[in-house]
Amino acid sequence: MEINLLTTSDQLTMAEWIFWTALALVFYTYVGYGMLLGFLVSLKKKFFPEKIFHFEQEDLPSVTFIVAAYNEEAYIQEKIDNCLSLEYPQEKISYWFVTDGSNDGTMSIIESNPEVRLLHREERAGKIAAMHRAMGEVESDIAIFSDANALLNPEAVMEMVQCYANPRVGAVAGEKGIAMDAEEKASGAGEGIYWKYESQLKKWDYQLYSVVGAAGELFSVRTSLYEGVEPDTLLDDFMISLRIAKKGYRVAYAPNAKATEKASLNVEEEMKRKIRISAGGLQSISRLIPLLNIFKHGWLSFQYISHRVLRWTLAPLALPFIFISNGYLAVQSEEWIYSLLLLGQLGFYFLAFLGMILQDKKVRIKGFFVPYYFAMMNWSVYLGLIRLLKGRQSVKWEKAVRATTTS
Repeated sequence: MEINLLTTSDQLTMAEWIFWTALALVFYTYVGYGMLLGFLVSLKKKFFPEKIFHFEQEDLPSVTFIVAAYNEEAYIQEKIDNCLSLEYPQEKISYWFVTDGSNDGTMSIIESNPEVRLLHREERAGKIAAMHRAMGEVESDIAIFSDANALLNPEAVMEMVQCYANPRVGAVAGEKGIAMDAEEKASGAGEGIYWKYESQLKKWDYQLYSVVGAAGELFSVRTSLYEGVEPDTLLDDFMISLRIAKKGYRVAYAPNAKATEKASLNVEEEMKRKIRISAGGLQSISRLIPLLNIFKHGWLSFQYISHRVLRWTLAPLALPFIFISNGYLAVQSEEWIYSLLLLGQLGFYFLAFLGMILQDKKVRIKGFFVPYYFAMMNWSVYLGLIRLLKGRQSVKWEKAVRATTTS
């Protein structure tokens, strides 16, 4: 029996194809999409300028501001004070705190503030169950959700609500910020840089068509469009906002509605968040299959696939293929470019290794920790997949420990 083996030339061709395809995929996911998005937005602004919508003071809609808080006694009074300082007509806004399952002093602190409403049950069923229970009683036009440890700027509610003057807007994502000092640990440095980049992408996403998913620190929905998600949903905020977008509504971005929280205490705590987000992202993809149909959902599908799906699927998978094929080509090929690129990869991962070693040190050069944060993000996708497949990711609150101070 004759066996046809690949020649060395064939092997090189295959390795080159794998390398450049995988490299292009990763480049597009993390850099190229942003470049393309910025270009498309500039064209849209030139040829199709956005119409400006605005509510007059007397036409402002009613708002219910909902905070799901589990054992947050360390932050809850500060959160209440922050809520009561928000600039919105007081007769049109109410503040609800849902504390299901809490067994610390959170409830007693809330009860000592008559300006806010407490909703509490002894059973701890998870954040999404608490949100659904609260939404069953909401009668206002708009519902705003915010985390207990995220502090808002005074104009945040007004900035979000004004987006709803556009009747095609069904949900609004606020701006998440990480509070850092001049010298921050690796966890905070990488996290802060990541969110600055994410903020720019969200801004362009909305300017092109729609934000693809909101973050739980601060987002809102038209109450009439709110759709409960499955009880085991891990990224409820993401799923809720995208299902509204799936109905044909835009998810707006309000960059001046800012929710600021402390950086994760350390990289281990940030990793806890990333694994949960990765598991939830993979779960969401399986439940939002129709959004992959670009022929039906057009721009929304293009943005969703480019900004979210690739980050949670093909891009992390491509990284080991890039490294292995590059190593093979550096040895077997006569092209010097492959040796140079391999040295670049080795240097990048060496910086990631140094970032791991120095993760609890304070640094001035925050960009030094970008390789480590990048590697950690992609590794968390693998761990999230394993946890999801094993059914070990709970829907109940599993909070990452935040720094108590930024100094």
